[in-house]
Amino acid sequence: MGGRGVTVQKTNNIMSPVLLAYIGLALAVGLSGIGSAYGVTICGNAAIGAFKKNPSASGSYLGLAALPSSQGLYGFVGFFILNPLITADVTMPTACAILGAGLALGAVALFSAIRQAKVCANGISAIGGGHNAFGTTMVLAVFPELYAILGLLVLILIAGSLS
Repeated sequence: MGGRGVTVQKTNNIMSPVLLAYIGLALAVGLSGIGSAYGVTICGNAAIGAFKKNPSASGSYLGLAALPSSQGLYGFVGFFILNPLITADVTMPTACAILGAGLALGAVALFSAIRQAKVCANGISAIGGGHNAFGTTMVLAVFPELYAILGLLVLILIAGSLS
């Protein structure tokens, strides 16, 4: 079918499996990076305000402000785990699994980074007010982090089942 002796092959695929898999990869990296950038900004704003009140605790502010950046690193790790699975002949089920894994990690990392940042920002504010809240804030900030780690573990398990 086609003009001048050119054969045009019709496909029923709305989206190629390779493209679908790369969308999953982009979601893992992009959403986790957005969450980390947003979370670090929340903490940075709190640190600037607290620094005005108590400049001697700047090390504590910096330590807490950096915590939400870990979720972006999980997305980066997810990239290196999923990328080798994307080949020119990737199947649609594999591509859907990669999309699901990337979306799961990206969404969990996005929200956990923001929620972790809110915990850290409150801790930074308390430290700025003269309270000894660094240790407690670190412990409480681990809880949202745990879910980002679980998101990465789910991605690793999915990727392992595809190998």
